[in-house]
Amino acid sequence: MDKLQVVKVGGNVIENRESLNDFLVDFTKIRGAKILVHGGGKEATQMAHKLNIPVQIIEGRRITDAANLEIISMLYAGKLNKTIVALLQAYKCDSLGLTGADGNSVVAEKRSSKPIDFGFVGDVVSVNSALFNLLLNQKITPVCCAITHDKNGQLLNTNADTIASEIASSMSEYYEVTLSYCFEKKGVLKKLMDEDSVIPSINSNQYEHLKKEGIINEGMLPKIKNCFEALKKGVTKVRIGNSKMITESIPHTQIKL
Repeated sequence: MDKLQVVKVGGNVIENRESLNDFLVDFTKIRGAKILVHGGGKEATQMAHKLNIPVQIIEGRRITDAANLEIISMLYAGKLNKTIVALLQAYKCDSLGLTGADGNSVVAEKRSSKPIDFGFVGDVVSVNSALFNLLLNQKITPVCCAITHDKNGQLLNTNADTIASEIASSMSEYYEVTLSYCFEKKGVLKKLMDEDSVIPSINSNQYEHLKKEGIINEGMLPKIKNCFEALKKGVTKVRIGNSKMITESIPHTQIKL
């Protein structure tokens, strides 16, 4: 079975041009098939403030009303996605930017309004793995943003970590898949202020213990849940760390069942 790397890059990396360039240089060094999934960073919030459009956060999650969906769609599917694609082309990596609506690549359904109405937020229903396989066979690298659709004309804002997990899981039908979550830290840290306190591996039992101890913060909890889901659905390897881990043997956190 051929190998595939699905790499998700966080918003804190892509919102800084220098760190984005460094990441993409590492990404293009991956030999063989690869898929990139990117988040959005803080630019959508900044643009909303400039346009005097309210941004509402409940329990750490953004409420995506119609006005904010327009901003998110323009930025994620437009500026950010096409900037990444253009840079990859400059680095001789033939790539194609996608929303979930393109080729029905990622279909989602609007999340229930109960108990909290998050607005136009979607949960992934299906991934068009045949489309991704077709592109990869043509040596084209898909670059996916955090916009999906419901097959009824509605765009939806979907968590990029979840999109990466679902794509990786669906592609395990064709490939031996490694899923990498790249962000600004070296991995999951035992001590938040100590960059070298990387936890080398976390299984489900350790996860519960670290959660009780308060070592894993709220932002990391859903990411690790996505990691476990991917492993349960056939992904071979899942890891969390900075982008150097995708091409070099450096400390990072590997997630295991």
